[in-house]
Amino acid sequence: MNMVLLRLYHSMLIPFSTLPRRSPSPWLCRSSYPFLFPVSLRRQTTISAIPLPPDSSDSAIADDFPSKQGPLKPGLYLVGTPIGNLEDITLRALRVLKSADVILSEDTRHSGKLLLYYNIRTPLLSYHKFNESQREQVALKRLLGGEIVALISDAGMPGISDPGMELAKLCVDKNIPIIPVPGPSAVVTALSASGLPTSEFTFVGFLPKHATTRRERLMISANNAATQVFFVPPHKLCQFLEETSSIFGNSRRCVIAREMTKLYEEFWRGTLAEAKEAFSTRQPKGEITLLIEGMIISEDDQLSDSELENKLGELISKGHSLSMAVKVVASGTSMKRKAIYSLALEKFGKLDSEDKS
Repeated sequence: MNMVLLRLYHSMLIPFSTLPRRSPSPWLCRSSYPFLFPVSLRRQTTISAIPLPPDSSDSAIADDFPSKQGPLKPGLYLVGTPIGNLEDITLRALRVLKSADVILSEDTRHSGKLLLYYNIRTPLLSYHKFNESQREQVALKRLLGGEIVALISDAGMPGISDPGMELAKLCVDKNIPIIPVPGPSAVVTALSASGLPTSEFTFVGFLPKHATTRRERLMISANNAATQVFFVPPHKLCQFLEETSSIFGNSRRCVIAREMTKLYEEFWRGTLAEAKEAFSTRQPKGEITLLIEGMIISEDDQLSDSELENKLGELISKGHSLSMAVKVVASGTSMKRKAIYSLALEKFGKLDSEDKS
């Protein structure tokens, strides 16, 4: 009797080789590729009846998830790479990096670790701010020859405060296809977890090195209603907080996002004054994405002509150009820039022309 039941049970099982060739179900993904899932999920997974594929190594992941779009077409592929955790990479990115003829990399030593982790053997070619113009011609020649060129930066999307913008512009001029392969972004990652308004934001990135230019840029940001997003080197954090607290005001809220997606990920939240005190004796490590809440602007925030004249005069007396003074004042009011500029020309146009001469 037991033998009959056992034969009946085996006849009901579907051999793995007869299963349809398509992406595995979520439970099979967790078993085949455990590095993609948290430990808590791995411990709850049990497998029975259906055996696993013979090759479930990390290097086979791109092959086990075939693209429905067919072979890659020639062109420049802007590939987003992890900002910290190597597991934060898309299947499409892996496929492109594996299929490319060459990978342009900001730092080949840094990117080599990512490729080694996923057993990708595509040749690497350095592409950074010091050899950008030289490498552009090399890349352009290969692209015009019909090759697949992938561009990656040390972290995140290339071309965003990283090399790549000029090469993309060259490709546009030469009608070479540019294919973005979306991936992690420090800007969006920090915004999503900041707790600050995300309906509107301004990405400022790294501030200018020149003190006067930097202050002008901060004044525009301080008068803007959108959340402001900055990239700040760790050794310049104290200077940044000192300058922003004096321009934005001590009570403006900020978020300091550090080491995102890594082991020591930190989101510090508080006012600029509190941040200045907290980091006065502590220099954090790792790249920092710093967000400051926007200025609250009332829809009825209209200034009289005398108030506008005073604000414009104050900025111009501090050395700002007429156009910069108008830009700063306009960012802090609901009034149209054109109207402010007309008043500025009427009151200070002669003074501005004398300064230029």
